[in-house]
Amino acid sequence: MAEFDENELNKLTKLCRIECTEDEKKALHSQIAGVLDYIKQLDEVDTEGVEPCYRVLETLTNVMREDEVGELLSREQFLANAPAHVGGMIRVPPVIKFTNQ
Repeated sequence: MAEFDENELNKLTKLCRIECTEDEKKALHSQIAGVLDYIKQLDEVDTEGVEPCYRVLETLTNVMREDEVGELLSREQFLANAPAHVGGMIRVPPVIKFTNQ
């Protein structure tokens, strides 16, 4: 793997669409270089004869249950839990505000 240099950092910041000051670039470069150096330690691990691990939990099974229709709340009970309601519907804050121009 090639060394992580200033050119690689410039490519990375361009791809990520982030702007950095020179001080931020120095700090970012040293942090990323530190992470990459730490990852390089994996090359030193002897994995000869070790089977690949495709899944962490071999015994994991689907824990989803079947959907079943149960007893429904009445509209009054349902709306009793809502902080505000109007005309049998839950009132929510506006998402889009329109202005007259």
